Amino acid sequence: MINLFLFCRAGYEKDCAAEIQVRAAELDIGGFVKTNTNDAYVIFQCFQAGDAEVLAKNISLDSLIFARQMFAAKELLKGLPEQDRISPIVEALAQVHKAGELRVETPDTNEAKELSNFCRKFTVPLRQALKKSGTLLEKENSKRPIIHVCFVASGQAYVGYSLSNNSSPYFMGIPRLKIAADAPSRSTLKLDEAFIHFIPKEEQETRLSSGMKAVDLGACPGGWTYQLVRRGMFVAAVDNGPMDQGLMDTGQVKHYQADGFRFEPPRKNITWLVCDMIEKPSRVAELIEAWAINGWFKEAIFNLKLPMKARYKEVSTILATMDEILKENGVDDFSIAAKHLYHDRDEVTVHLCLRPTQPW
Repeated sequence: MINLFLFCRAGYEKDCAAEIQVRAAELDIGGFVKTNTNDAYVIFQCFQAGDAEVLAKNISLDSLIFARQMFAAKELLKGLPEQDRISPIVEALAQVHKAGELRVETPDTNEAKELSNFCRKFTVPLRQALKKSGTLLEKENSKRPIIHVCFVASGQAYVGYSLSNNSSPYFMGIPRLKIAADAPSRSTLKLDEAFIHFIPKEEQETRLSSGMKAVDLGACPGGWTYQLVRRGMFVAAVDNGPMDQGLMDTGQVKHYQADGFRFEPPRKNITWLVCDMIEKPSRVAELIEAWAINGWFKEAIFNLKLPMKARYKEVSTILATMDEILKENGVDDFSIAAKHLYHDRDEVTVHLCLRPTQPW
């Protein structure tokens, strides 16, 4: 495999490309990026065959901010004949043995989605052929590699595989979440996805449990507060604007009509701090840093609204600065992770966990 294929949000190809170039260089792997604006994917073509597998193994997908999913891929298969698209794909995957799953996908664009019906129908005969060739196991196995066939246009596909322990569990890296009928706003899905992404499933019961105290800065009308309330938490909702009455009727929310940048919690036993304020990302980061230095929370999830240019550079600088400032102020035991989630648009979601090694 000579290519690393990375799914991203349309319009963020340059940011995804800039990031993978930096990460590949850290591993001393040479190559160059191939991408077009609004394609919703990036190709990092390595100079040496086999290096794509090295990248797919040694770069944690969770550590990449702008990539939703990635897999090591062959060169683009072009002109796949309508009468037999299967044989060239099976041949291209000949070096893959006993994979545990097949995903026939497209980039997340309106144009590519027109192929989605074809992909669903094509999956069944392709799966049968891959099983017959030995590339795919008879039964799905979550511990084996995942085969990806991504159609970027009619008759054109990238094929390859990802490792099951370094891959998104979702097709195209997109979780399919539904908004509840009583949710105050669609922004609620951003925090729902953030919890799913940043908190391992086996730890959610203890780290997102009923009775915890939480603060939501910039809460109005309550989309993020909703996710905290439905998990049984008691929330200090901070915003000068009005809160959803349904949330207030739960008895789990206390509304502070105040500026989120000036608010100080009257009680400091806070487990979760969340923040989705429309403000310069550096200012939001400074606010979270202050709360962390004061020890006012255990975990925080906050959004950084992105500029139109140099978004990867901006986010990287902010995260590096946060790391430095926290350490300079005696906060030594923490972890920071960031992701451009599916339900994000021009923003990146950050998770800051203090004292992550302590039991919850």
